[in-house]
Amino acid sequence: MTPRGDALRQLLCERLRGIPVRSLEADGKRHAAVAVPVVEAGHGADLPVLPVHADWSDAPALLLTRRAESLRSHAGQWALPGGRIDAGETPEQAALRELHEEVGLAVDASAVLGRLDDYATRSGYLITPVVVWAGAAHDVVPNAGEVASIHRIPVQELLRNDAPLLNHVAGAEHPVLRMPVGASWIAAPTAIFLYQFREWGLRGRATRAAHFDQPVFAWQ
Repeated sequence: MTPRGDALRQLLCERLRGIPVRSLEADGKRHAAVAVPVVEAGHGADLPVLPVHADWSDAPALLLTRRAESLRSHAGQWALPGGRIDAGETPEQAALRELHEEVGLAVDASAVLGRLDDYATRSGYLITPVVVWAGAAHDVVPNAGEVASIHRIPVQELLRNDAPLLNHVAGAEHPVLRMPVGASWIAAPTAIFLYQFREWGLRGRATRAAHFDQPVFAWQ
């Protein structure tokens, strides 16, 4: 690890563990975990970088996926590696397992930097996000049954002046949150985790986001 990468890892760990997370009761929802993988600056050049600012190719980044079109739910959508927590697993163990299964990235428990707040989805899941240090992230390989592609999203993209995007939809008590990326945008719940990672990890702000809603297409 480079000195720059080690400093970033320490800073993220201190900030994430310095803010108490809010956990939710499952209350009949299916409990799942997602990994929020942070890639060290200067690595991941073999992965697609969205056409935003070319000089960001040497920036720290997050790894996101596009879900396979063959999946029964949320096909083709932006996502973080994740899935249901198996019996006897912690959210951290599930997130690391899913990271390996979906993108071929194997890291141990020491790579866990901390958690973000739980988020309850409209579709019946309770999701625990786990921030993971992915290092150089060499040799990532998408699991063809679940992942169409893997993308490197520079962290500066999360700091855009137009982020987050908020709008109201009928039937939602709170605003729907989206995060702009490139010329498009990412929907909640993934956008919720990107936004809170930005606030906690990049800005050091104890910002809550679990109240934000999802677009109508993600309610099922």
